[in-house]
Amino acid sequence: MSLIPSFFGNRRGNDSFFSDPFSLDVWDPFRDISPIFPQLSRENSAFVSTRVDWKETPEAHVFKADLPGLKKEEVKVEIEDDRVLQISGKRNVEKEEKNDTWHRVERSSGEFKRRFRLPENAKMDEVKAAMENGVLTVTVPKVEVKKPDVKAIEISG
Repeated sequence: MSLIPSFFGNRRGNDSFFSDPFSLDVWDPFRDISPIFPQLSRENSAFVSTRVDWKETPEAHVFKADLPGLKKEEVKVEIEDDRVLQISGKRNVEKEEKNDTWHRVERSSGEFKRRFRLPENAKMDEVKAAMENGVLTVTVPKVEVKKPDVKAIEISG
């Protein structure tokens, strides 16, 4: 698989041009209205920029979320009854001092929430989460697939 960067930030392979419609690497639909509705732009930016990888190993489903600058107390990991994993939290706006002059604000703030429907083979009661260096790792073990017992039958005659 070749790693080809796209305009939408998806660098996982030869995906189509529109494979990551939630990325704002090139186009921010809220950019032009942010002076009118600054909170709208900030909240959507925080929601959209929370990147999560989901890989499946033979033993588990593993989710990794980049949450730079957040403490584990500012992040929630929840499992809903209908097998939905939800990762949420809040990035606070930096306090603005009277004498400060901001030249650029690119770091997002506001609430974020990502939801993933887990497959049938997820062990919902054994989910674990850990946070290290701004990366949240959620591990959802899988139900072991039981191999059928094979019993040899002796042929008489």
